[in-house]
Amino acid sequence: MHVDFKDLALFIQIAEAPSLTQGARRAFLSPAAASVRIKALEAQLGTHLLYRASRGTELTEAGQRLLKHARVIMRQVGYLKTEFDEYGADGSGHIRIFANTTAVTEFLPEILAGYLGRNPGVTIDLQERSSRDIVRGVLEGSTDLGITAGTITAKDLEVIHFSTDRVVLVVPVGHPLDRGQPLRLADTLEYHQVGLQEGSTLHEFVREHAEQAGRNLSWRIQVSSFEALCRMVEAGVGIGIIPQSAALRHQKTLRLSVVQLDEPWALRERSILVRDFDALPGCVKALINLMRPASDDSGKQPG
Repeated sequence: MHVDFKDLALFIQIAEAPSLTQGARRAFLSPAAASVRIKALEAQLGTHLLYRASRGTELTEAGQRLLKHARVIMRQVGYLKTEFDEYGADGSGHIRIFANTTAVTEFLPEILAGYLGRNPGVTIDLQERSSRDIVRGVLEGSTDLGITAGTITAKDLEVIHFSTDRVVLVVPVGHPLDRGQPLRLADTLEYHQVGLQEGSTLHEFVREHAEQAGRNLSWRIQVSSFEALCRMVEAGVGIGIIPQSAALRHQKTLRLSVVQLDEPWALRERSILVRDFDALPGCVKALINLMRPASDDSGKQPG
């Protein structure tokens, strides 16, 4: 069986688009030419990959399986091209990163700014995703690396520890919970909560631990950023749980009290996720080495 890389790239474009026509346009082909290529690919594989309808296309079960493999293959082809580019060993390339809210807003901007300043030939696509999407993206090859917090149980991943992350409670100054001593999560559940939007990593994290305590959180409002959350807390809308780094930063400009949480899960491990560190191009390895602790000799822990 001989599968053309161009056919795989076209198939990915169509799978990620609402229709064959739009996928073909992204691949700079006419719909007729794209249809011929997909039919030829189906003939080679001996199975149907797409359901075709007037409203668009939908992947068959075989198409879903091919999409996972195609993404990994095309990602590796990209790595190969980068490695053999004139400066590909470490000076140029494109890196896609899926990261949680804390990483995107709190520490990655400074790290990436320094990295890009030293590597002008590198471009980066940084996308905020939930932990579930981050793990799936790395496994399926739709991202070069993922950054998340908490325990990672997925197989076939290399988990590279690089720091720790503590979540804390933020309350308005003078709030009944502003006692100057650590609190348990149960102590906070009778109060209205300000949280991030549903689907965010932190939202799911806090909700799960509240459910484990046998309670549901009383969401007063959900917002899109730590800054908005802290402003709502300052205004007395409710209380919120956020990373300590974000709490201390916003406490400098807002009237907030930061309260430690006396919970074992309040301290979380931050991790970089990759499929195979040794197979990554030089530019990605250089970024990972910049993030992980110098004291970590190998940095790799089988996931």
